[in-house]
Amino acid sequence: MAHGERILYPCYFNAAYTRAEGRRVPRSLSAKAPVLADIERALDKLGLKYRAEEHHNPGHLIRREGRVVVEWTESKEALMKKVAQRIGGKR
Repeated sequence: MAHGERILYPCYFNAAYTRAEGRRVPRSLSAKAPVLADIERALDKLGLKYRAEEHHNPGHLIRREGRVVVEWTESKEALMKKVAQRIGGKR
């Protein structure tokens, strides 16, 4: 991973998960069963460059949900909030 890149997994935005299970955004911003395509659509709307990869969150290997690597130099928390606002439980 290059400097200025952030990794996002669908589990970060999943309303069904607790923080301990991998959710990283407030439940109020999380979505029901988000998938990689939801994150990609949100990133497209934000006009951000990214690439999808077949790597999986170590805590969720069985789910095989993939990840996206986003070009982003600000905090990961700021990126997750922006993406979560675009996913926002509506698909």
